Amino acid sequence: MRSGLIQRKTSETQVFVRVELDGSGKTSIQTGCGFLDHMLTLLGAHSRIDLEITCAGDTGVDYHHTTEDVGICLGLAIKEALGSKAGIARYGYMILPMDEALILSAVDLSQRGILCCELSLPSPKVGDFDTELCCEFWAAFARSLEAAVHIRQLSGSNTHHIIEGVFKSMARSLRQAVAVDRELMGEIPSTKGAL
Repeated sequence: MRSGLIQRKTSETQVFVRVELDGSGKTSIQTGCGFLDHMLTLLGAHSRIDLEITCAGDTGVDYHHTTEDVGICLGLAIKEALGSKAGIARYGYMILPMDEALILSAVDLSQRGILCCELSLPSPKVGDFDTELCCEFWAAFARSLEAAVHIRQLSGSNTHHIIEGVFKSMARSLRQAVAVDRELMGEIPSTKGAL
């Protein structure tokens, strides 16, 4: 099993993340933010990556530090689980419908961390979750995983559906990118010979 475990403690959060890339999508998520827990559960289920995530954060302030730090730790845990990246597909993409929302996502496990995120979210909050934190999560994730991540909203009018579509689409893109490509015979998927 390709696994990663990250623990991170700051004055704002204490985060634990364990991932199993070759899992079945089992999740145990407790971040103190119900909406984030819901999105991370969807991420695990649709990527087929087993996720165990706990976070004790300064949620009395807001969910910013919790969301960002969980994104950082999840990216680091997946990076650890990938090791040298020998034999992986490297790229993944998905155009995913979530009711009226349509979300495109693409991932390159390139060792070049960047997020290009184009979302138009009608509501500033879903429940008590600040919707701008969706892009904050994926920015932190992309930087720590060192992946090029593209997320684009093609349509959508319901903020919950748009964000849920983002997490499901990204899950499917990740599922493709981290998969072992049997045709590569363990080779690094780059002409440079390293990722």
